[in-house]
Amino acid sequence: MKIVTYLHRHALGTEKRLGILVSDNSILDPNFAFACDFEREGRFNARERANAHCPSSLHQLLRLRENPLEILHEAWGLMLFLEKCGTFEMKDGTRYLIERSKHISLTTPLDKIETYRDFFVHEKHVATGFKKRNEPIPPAWFEFPVYYKGATAGFIGHEEEILWPSYTDQLDYELELGMVVGLDGYNIKAKDAHKHIFGFTILNDVSARDIQRKEMTVRLGPAKAKDFCSVMGPVIVTADEFDSVDPDLLMTAKINGKEWSRGRSGDAHFTWGQMLEHTSRDEWVLAGDFFGSGTVGTGCGLELDQWIKSGDIIELEIEQIGKLINKVGNKAKS
Repeated sequence: MKIVTYLHRHALGTEKRLGILVSDNSILDPNFAFACDFEREGRFNARERANAHCPSSLHQLLRLRENPLEILHEAWGLMLFLEKCGTFEMKDGTRYLIERSKHISLTTPLDKIETYRDFFVHEKHVATGFKKRNEPIPPAWFEFPVYYKGATAGFIGHEEEILWPSYTDQLDYELELGMVVGLDGYNIKAKDAHKHIFGFTILNDVSARDIQRKEMTVRLGPAKAKDFCSVMGPVIVTADEFDSVDPDLLMTAKINGKEWSRGRSGDAHFTWGQMLEHTSRDEWVLAGDFFGSGTVGTGCGLELDQWIKSGDIIELEIEQIGKLINKVGNKAKS
C-alpha cells in the first residue's frame, strides 16, 4: 500500500488527514471508511468509534495501535465491501473516497516525526567525501552505522518549495531512502528488525554545504547546515510490499530534466536491521521515528561538483515508490 497524508482545505481552515493512495487521483480516507461502516451498522457514535479504531493521523495510528498495517488493510477491504453495498458516503455527505483537486493535495506522508536520524551507510558517497578532503575513511565507519539527529519542524512534502536560507550560498540536494519506524523497540536484534519497520519513502536531506564545512571543522554538527529544510514523500510504501526485507531499488535524481545521480539502495554497507540494532542499544526507538539511509553514491552535487540554483526543479525517483518533485526557492533576504 501507498500511504499518504493529504491536505483538505475547507472554509474552517486546512486539515491534515491520513490516506491510502488508490490511484493518482483518488485517496481512501480510512478513518472515514470506518465511520461510514459504523454508521451503516446503526451505531450512534460512529465517528467516535472510528477515531478510536483508526485515527486520522498516521503518527497517532503508529503511536497508539500495535497493528497499524492490519488496520489499514482492513480499511482497504472495507472500501471494497462498502462499494459492493452501494454505500459511498455518510448521511452528512462525507465520502471515504477523496478525489484530488485544488482543495486536496499531498504533504509529508508522516504528519509528525518523533525523532529524525540520518545515517551515512553508502560507502561510495562516503569515500568520495573523504577523498575530497584528502583523508581515508575512518576505521570507525566500518564498525557501526553512524548517524546525526536532525530537526523535524522543517520537513516539507511533494511539490512544496525548498527553502534557500539567507545564510548560505551553496545549497545541495541529497538522494536518500527513508524508513518509518512502526513499532517501539528497546535493544532490537537485527533479525527482528522487520517487525519494527512500517515502510519506506524518498528523502531529500537538503544541505547548506558552505555552512556544513565550517561546522564540521569543530567536530560538531551538522546542525544549521541541515535543520532548515528536509523533504520526504510523496508516499510511504508499506514494508509488506517488499516482503519485509531490505529493498534493493534503483534511485535517480534529475535536475531540470537532466539526470545527475544514479545508484541503488542495496549498495548500503549496513542493513536497516543493523541500523535499528545499533540505535536501540540501551535506548528506545519509537514508532513514528524516521531514519534516512544517507546519500546514495553520486546522489548529491558535492560529489559531482555541480550545484543547484534558485528556480531549479529537483526530481528524485526511487522505483516502486515514485517521484519526489520540488522547486528550489529564491534565497531569503537577511
